[in-house]
Amino acid sequence: MINDLKNWILLQCKRITPAEAVVGELMDAEMQLLKAETLREYADSQVSYNKNRVKRLKAYLAVTTPEETKETT
Repeated sequence: MINDLKNWILLQCKRITPAEAVVGELMDAEMQLLKAETLREYADSQVSYNKNRVKRLKAYLAVTTPEETKETT
């Protein structure tokens, strides 16, 4: 346990090379890209869902009569 703490402290104080900094930044960028792609997929599915929903509701209104619409409100 104490050895792990010592190694962690030494790692925090260690100077990193530019290549190590780039590797860390690349890993962060890849993770952010994956998260953004996941959010885009979710948003695309929400858009598709709501387009289909609007189409279905408009089709329903097109076949209902005005009296039927007044009864439900």
